[in-house]
Amino acid sequence: MFAVTVDLVVLTVRGGELCVLLVRRGTPPFAGRWALPGGFVLPAEDLATAAVRELAEETGLRHPAGHLEQLGSYGDPDRDPRGRVVTIAYLALLPDLPTPVAGTDAAHAEWLPICRVREADLAFDHEKIFTDGLERARAKLEYTPLATAFCPPEFTVAQLRQVYETVWGTHLDPRNFHRKVTGTPGFVEPAGRSTTGDRGRPAQVFVRGPAALLHPPMLRPERPRSA
Repeated sequence: MFAVTVDLVVLTVRGGELCVLLVRRGTPPFAGRWALPGGFVLPAEDLATAAVRELAEETGLRHPAGHLEQLGSYGDPDRDPRGRVVTIAYLALLPDLPTPVAGTDAAHAEWLPICRVREADLAFDHEKIFTDGLERARAKLEYTPLATAFCPPEFTVAQLRQVYETVWGTHLDPRNFHRKVTGTPGFVEPAGRSTTGDRGRPAQVFVRGPAALLHPPMLRPERPRSA
């Protein structure tokens, strides 16, 4: 057998933790093991369409707002015991979503904190794919505005900073972060209202700016991030 599959590294921030979406396989091979959501590409599908379909079928998350990009291809001859299977992996960064509902060949779906992925013993070569996706996400936050993909449509600077701190596993100086984010033309724009912030103080609400892709702020972790 020679086949093509898609697998997805879906990341979100829930309860102050960076989490990855996993499904527990309900059918062989690796029945009962955790895996990334994914499956076989149908003959009439392009790859991105297959990725969105598999995400919906295995987790019940249909057309979620966020960021989706192709991560890479994985073709080790022994990666799938069913035969020669090449997979195209995608990285998705999404705002906090409801608990997923498993379907098709997935027995269960869950957001798992990334610190627990190794103990989950992922099926196939999914731990490598997950690691590559996590590193891609962390690196892109340094030079793109993709952190806003983890945020709701409206957010405060403190909420955006929490995304960076959660993904990088480090601390960022609040004043310096606020200066860089609000001082970069087009990165964020005021939404025209305020909400209750830290210690009950009003906090200005922002939306993602139209020029964010052209002028992202240059941000770096301030100390080595955790694994």
